[in-house]
Amino acid sequence: MGPEELQRFMVEVQGEHKTTRQEAQAIVDAHRELKHLSAALHHHHKGLTLDGFFHHLFSENNSPISPVVHQDMKAPLSHYFVYTGHNSYLTGNQISSVCSDVPIVKALRRGVRVIELDMWPNSTKDDIDILHGGTLTTPVELIKCLRSIKEHAFTASPYPVIITLEDHITPDLQAKVAKMITETFGELLFVSKSEYLEEFPSPEELKMKIIISTKPPKEYLGKKSFKDKDQVSPKAAEDEAWGAEVEDLQVDQNELQIENEKELDEVHGDDDQKTQPYVAPEYKHLIAIKAIKRSSSLKDSLMVDPNKVTRLSLGEQKFEKAVACHAAELVRFTQRNILRVYPKATRVTSSNYNPLLGWTHGAQMVAMNMQGYGRSLWLMQGVQADAVMKKTKAIEDNWTPVWDEEFVFPLTVPELALLRIEVHEYDMSEKDDFGGQTCLPVWELRPGIRAVSLCDRKGDKLSSVKLLMRFEFI
Repeated sequence: MGPEELQRFMVEVQGEHKTTRQEAQAIVDAHRELKHLSAALHHHHKGLTLDGFFHHLFSENNSPISPVVHQDMKAPLSHYFVYTGHNSYLTGNQISSVCSDVPIVKALRRGVRVIELDMWPNSTKDDIDILHGGTLTTPVELIKCLRSIKEHAFTASPYPVIITLEDHITPDLQAKVAKMITETFGELLFVSKSEYLEEFPSPEELKMKIIISTKPPKEYLGKKSFKDKDQVSPKAAEDEAWGAEVEDLQVDQNELQIENEKELDEVHGDDDQKTQPYVAPEYKHLIAIKAIKRSSSLKDSLMVDPNKVTRLSLGEQKFEKAVACHAAELVRFTQRNILRVYPKATRVTSSNYNPLLGWTHGAQMVAMNMQGYGRSLWLMQGVQADAVMKKTKAIEDNWTPVWDEEFVFPLTVPELALLRIEVHEYDMSEKDDFGGQTCLPVWELRPGIRAVSLCDRKGDKLSSVKLLMRFEFI
């Protein structure tokens, strides 16, 4: 295949209409340099062999999602969905696992942009530990987490990293935190010139910046004990290769009423704390995205202030109540402000909820337990009226199966639709074995024949395992 034919393929089949003859020639030349293909290419100085063409099809440059950021990144931060972690320091379950900077590093390398740290005084009350308060989790030092964030913040993306702090410390330790943050991050730290922002800066303006976000500091309270009012549901505790199917988007009104009567807030959701009489000014100065205290009235919490923008955090169940009772106010709030949704406290195994409910109502930070795995997290790793499952026939005893099947998916909201792809090893007598999975945002798919990389159940890319798929938008 000469450069002219390759250009025609790129334009007509791949939908890359701006491909030039020079770019096609560059692809040919790049494959000429590959040693295992060069012998064949010497006989065809002007083009690609079949092996060379296949090598191009399966290359990273031919992925279904463009490797280049092509979206407008100059709108306010509140206009974007942000890849958000919950209790980012935990290595496992929410009650007794070890706290470490390792899961923080893993999350940042995967592209997570919001890291959550819960700050508590250490045993001698002279330093700051990170741990899930009121549980048996073993602590990790704050300074270790900060240094790891600095080192790995921009490994996967140049766009800003937001650190959400849950503050359970005294004013003298607040001053110590401010010193640690300032000295660790230096020029990387984004500091607002005014107490409140009138509008959030854009991701473009915040490139290579680290942003601190927390509620205005409150009176220090000792650790609460964890009250396990509810047992973990069988779905949440399911421990098979695939995990449970993604939870329905329907809000159960009866369950909502019960939860409203006996709501179990997260350990760190201390909304009943009194205002701190003295706050370390250097600490307060570092908080660029201020999180508002939730009022007793959910509707009042969603009121929009025309003169400032803020962040509001709602637990999974409170958010479901807001969707059911205040959907219009919810959407209006997220047009300018940032809404963070976090998992309910009874997800002690670090299971996850369906993130689509948050996204469809404008929640920018849908916080997920990155320590867990399963279909809910796979959706997060890809952005629900469009819920359709299609299945290919099984191909037996073949390491390079060809299905040659076509599926058509009508879309109601393509901007939020996700294509979840799973490969099962079919087993007649037992449950299917895990083969691989990935999740792709439909709105970002490139048309044409694309090489789709598969991941393991934890979301890590499998080496040398890809599906060749053709996408077409009608």
